[in-house]
Amino acid sequence: ILILPAFGTVSVFTCFLSGKEGVFGQLGMVYAVLSIGLLGCIVWAHHMFVASLDSDTKAYFMSATMVIGVPTGMKIFTWLTTLKGSVFLEINNLICWVVGFIIMFTMFGLSGILLANAIFDESAHDTYFVVA
Repeated sequence: ILILPAFGTVSVFTCFLSGKEGVFGQLGMVYAVLSIGLLGCIVWAHHMFVASLDSDTKAYFMSATMVIGVPTGMKIFTWLTTLKGSVFLEINNLICWVVGFIIMFTMFGLSGILLANAIFDESAHDTYFVVA
């Protein structure tokens, strides 16, 4: 939930860089933000997979954590599509920041989808894969 303001900032910057009024698929972006906010409130226990949770509880939070990747992926593709259809793109600090954010968030978001699996999360606990 804490990353939602950064998502909004990236959305505004992609609109500014592409010279458009709004992002591609603006209604889908609104639904993605709302669903990330809603799902973000119910996936809190995925940080406690190594604690003594019941297997049913782990399965619930594991599936809810995997589902949050769908609207997040939708946001990434929306940003990339908005930038792709731009009339002019010149290299400046803002475009480097936006593209860097999208690349880093995609890379580390994919590791988060892997860690949504409770079995893998327990085996990778206290390793550099989780900490880094």
